[in-house]
Amino acid sequence: MLLTNATILTLSPTRTILTNGALRTTSNYITDIDKTATLLTKYPDDEIIDLTGHILIPGLISTHMHTAQTLLRGCADDLELVSWLCERIWVLQGNFTARDGYAAARLSIAEMLKSGTTCFLESMFADRYGFDGLCRAVEESGIRGCLGKIVMDTGRYAKDDAWAMHPGLIEDRETSLVGTMKMWEKWNGKAGDRIRVWFGARTPGGVSPALYKEMTALSTKHNIPITMHCAEVSADRDFFASAPGGPYTPMTYCDSVGLLSSSTVLVHMVHLDDGDISLLAKSGTHVAHCPTSNAKLASGTCRVPDLQRAGVNIGLGTDGAPCNNTCDMLQEMKLAGIIHKGVSGDPTVVSAEEVLEMATINGAKALGLQDSIGSLEVGKKADIVAIDARGVEMQPWFNPVSAVVYTATGRDVRFVMVDGKVVVKDGELVTMDEGEVVREAQRRSREVVERAGLGGKVGARWPVV
Repeated sequence: MLLTNATILTLSPTRTILTNGALRTTSNYITDIDKTATLLTKYPDDEIIDLTGHILIPGLISTHMHTAQTLLRGCADDLELVSWLCERIWVLQGNFTARDGYAAARLSIAEMLKSGTTCFLESMFADRYGFDGLCRAVEESGIRGCLGKIVMDTGRYAKDDAWAMHPGLIEDRETSLVGTMKMWEKWNGKAGDRIRVWFGARTPGGVSPALYKEMTALSTKHNIPITMHCAEVSADRDFFASAPGGPYTPMTYCDSVGLLSSSTVLVHMVHLDDGDISLLAKSGTHVAHCPTSNAKLASGTCRVPDLQRAGVNIGLGTDGAPCNNTCDMLQEMKLAGIIHKGVSGDPTVVSAEEVLEMATINGAKALGLQDSIGSLEVGKKADIVAIDARGVEMQPWFNPVSAVVYTATGRDVRFVMVDGKVVVKDGELVTMDEGEVVREAQRRSREVVERAGLGGKVGARWPVV
């Protein structure tokens, strides 16, 4: 297949931008990139998809996502974190069934594919959501998924007993850690290697030090990566400071239980000191930056410019729908490129180019997949997104990177390929029945709300007549 007449942002080591460019795919790989005229001459019999007026980018990679939570979009807006978590999100999630989890995963994946995300890291999929269903949704849809199954043994958040988890979400070592190993044996590498199974550790306070150490030993032995929320809120720092054997900072605690490594993605990382940043850099641990979630929940702002200066690899993630309301990585890129300018007072920090790197090649590096995805290069997997830059809302544009990061949204995505297979064409899903996905999600979301006893609390705050 030849994709022709596009502006191609390769994200190659030289960061070459190709105008009037074409890209050839064979099976699931990129096999040639050059000017359109050149490739049309070389491959006259190939199927052609004309992408005149489009900007071609590597498939976007979300390094932090809660697929189950998309079923809860808009259920907990404008609440402070304790109320958001303990009175709404945990209560709702604690009433999920496996069928709800499957419907939520399909809704999440449909939205991600339509808005240009071709690979995602699910951070904490609870056992009750049905991990088999999540894997089936990835397999059926054609997306690439790194799937973190929860590891925990304590039903609270940080050190505050007031932040107790809903009973329906509490898991023990057997269900969580041993269960993750079973799912790793069953699913890792399946769906043409599009599925990778990860450890999705709960935040410190929800996991005993002994279980962390057991998990990190298994991670090293079997090469199973780890993802975990960390230093998201000030309560996390309080927990680390008072943990037995401390006082610790966030990163000295993580180091003490073996969490810091190039196979770990730590999420949010808002409340760090200079020593934490130095430890991160030395260990090669990756950070998933989620600016919308941090802003909406008033958690604070990650020290991204300082992390960049230290050489820490930073990916980008949307987080879950209740603290973002969208899975659109293009919208997430815009905020990532803006918020640090406002916080620092320096309009030159976190450039559009750096943001696009976070959402592509940096994300691939965080997931250990940089040799196969994250850039458009010969020999890499054909994970490709085309953004229609012809609309009035995109005109005019001079720098295609700026147009992608600061102007485009997921609604401008017209074509998506994952692993050489077309999954979105002309803006429509090819591998999923969008209408059926939406209907099932609508039905199951209402059932979850009623089952949780929150029917009178979730909805419009103004009078509805």
